[in-house]
Amino acid sequence: MSKLFGWFSKNKQADKAKTEDKKHADKPEEQVTDTPEKEGEQEVAARQSDKEAEKQDSHEQGNTDSHEQDNLQREVVTPESPVHTAAEAEAEAEAEAEAEAEAEAEAEAEAEAEAEAEAEAEAEAEPDVQSEQTAPVTDARESASAPAQTPEDISEPDVSDQFAAKPAPDEQQVAQTASPEQPKEKKKSSLFSRLKAGLSRTRSNLGSGFVSLFKGKTIDDDLYEELETQLLVADVGMDTTQTIINKLTESASRRDLKDAEALLGILKSQMHTMLENVEMPLTTAMEKHDPANGPFVILMVGVNGVGKTTTIGKLAKQFQQQGQKVMLAAGDTFRAAAVEQLQVWGERNAIPVIAQPTGSDSASVLYDALEAAKARKMDVLIADTAGRLQNKNNLMEELKKVVRVMKKLNPDAPHEVMLTLDAGTGQNAVSQAKLFNEAVGLSGITLTKLDGTAKGGVIFSIADQFGIPIRYIGVGESIDDLRTFDSKEFIDALFSEVEQAAENS
Repeated sequence: MSKLFGWFSKNKQADKAKTEDKKHADKPEEQVTDTPEKEGEQEVAARQSDKEAEKQDSHEQGNTDSHEQDNLQREVVTPESPVHTAAEAEAEAEAEAEAEAEAEAEAEAEAEAEAEAEAEAEAEAEPDVQSEQTAPVTDARESASAPAQTPEDISEPDVSDQFAAKPAPDEQQVAQTASPEQPKEKKKSSLFSRLKAGLSRTRSNLGSGFVSLFKGKTIDDDLYEELETQLLVADVGMDTTQTIINKLTESASRRDLKDAEALLGILKSQMHTMLENVEMPLTTAMEKHDPANGPFVILMVGVNGVGKTTTIGKLAKQFQQQGQKVMLAAGDTFRAAAVEQLQVWGERNAIPVIAQPTGSDSASVLYDALEAAKARKMDVLIADTAGRLQNKNNLMEELKKVVRVMKKLNPDAPHEVMLTLDAGTGQNAVSQAKLFNEAVGLSGITLTKLDGTAKGGVIFSIADQFGIPIRYIGVGESIDDLRTFDSKEFIDALFSEVEQAAENS
């Protein structure tokens, strides 16, 4: 065939040459009789055309030979083609299997990611929303665990369909998680747990100590003696302990109780009633105050080292968070660095502080502070005073002078005389309350450092003997650890482990 193609090319070239000769023959003589130079040029052109024709023939011949060689190779390989076909088929099968495995792994990974996202959403949503969201997750898992599919079957539209199949509870979730009830419950439980932790040492005497005391025993004189000892160890005080024992004995005999464990509920109820009588938040008294009469004045009193200045700083911050305009008065002009300490609290919370140099007259400082608070239309003025022992008559007389000076500017001032007591002092706190109450007439008590002592039972003695409202209790160092006193919450935290032990038994 290649020879035939070459012969055809040569004949075509010969015909072309004859056609050229004929054209030259048909021309006029004056054209035939060209100059020798033109004839030489024509011969050179003819030779070049012959060379080009030969090159073209050789190139076509080479192409024809290579084409024939390829055909021969194909014919030679043809007997072995089944072997190559089988190898190629096996390679393609392996490639498809790998593609299927990769596609399946991607589908499983996407399904797992979707499942994790759904699980987080379910943890925040209500149960009915959880049931709606579980369906798309299970669908994704079923699709991931289905038989292997080709890459074409596991296309992006299919995966997007799985995701699009989800319901749209995101807005519901946001609305539910943003509801005010859940954060309040979490905050309440968190504060209660901190209160329980703060009362852990006191609870070891008054709470946990009651478990072994009442469990498996009968009601008799020995039981009452053990209970009396337990209350005294917790610094409840002799008088208050006798009051509790007498009421408990009367209730047990009236109900004809024999089982000692039945006394636990009665004891808890009596102790709660004792504290409930002094549960009077300071905010209640502040609501009754008329701002037109000037700021609500709080005079802080107490002995040295009970935490008066720290309590003032925490109270000021809490009032400020409630939207009150607060001013502080550095009336402790005796203790070194007392003024600086109060000024640090003021700078930290952007609260103005009225102060004079150390050694100044305390009554003069508080007089100036009350005038400044009225002029600046402050809502609350908290006045610090120097710590003084309750048995130092001259210092107690100085405190009376401070009260008299305040009443010259405002007959109702101070509106609150708050005694700060350290729970760790035990029954000494009862003596402090007695003498300060006689000197200036206390209207409220803050019991601090309950988290660091096992003598927290003194709160029952103070409540029973004086009936002075307990405004705040301190169970930690942070601002939130100065808590408004809640008798029920306090008793629940105190008896929490006792009730848990009773349920477990």
